[in-house]
Amino acid sequence: MVFFSNWIYIALAAVVSSTFWIIFSLFDQLLFFSPVFVFYLPDDAVIGFILSNIISVLIGAVVSMNVYVFRHSKGLKINAASFFSGSTLSVLSSTCAGCSSLGFLLVSTFGGLGVAASTFLSNYQIPLRILSVALLIWALYSVSNKLTTGCRMKSNV
Repeated sequence: MVFFSNWIYIALAAVVSSTFWIIFSLFDQLLFFSPVFVFYLPDDAVIGFILSNIISVLIGAVVSMNVYVFRHSKGLKINAASFFSGSTLSVLSSTCAGCSSLGFLLVSTFGGLGVAASTFLSNYQIPLRILSVALLIWALYSVSNKLTTGCRMKSNV
């Protein structure tokens, strides 16, 4: 991938991945900053933690690639939908809405619908994270495919 040959895109991917790792660990209640800095991984959260790590790395790569495409897309046919293809769902499904303060926000804002959404997100958290990984891989593939397709020369031989 040509965009990782420049250190700026590698640094951007590392910063985005680290930021989302911290956000996902906070929402999953694995990382605590108060009263002391503590990281705690219980046995029942290992699968979710592994999927969160994969999603964080993929989000970093997708965001970095999208920035590269945005800066170098003068002749390519790329719409705005490809920039946000898998990132939004992966962020929403990777946060355990029923386990964090996000669940209380949903319930207090939307009432009964918030309870249903919080229950759905907490019950189907692992399948939604697997779907998020698949969407992020698809987003990475589709943007990479559009980049390489735009660079191919047509031969009339």
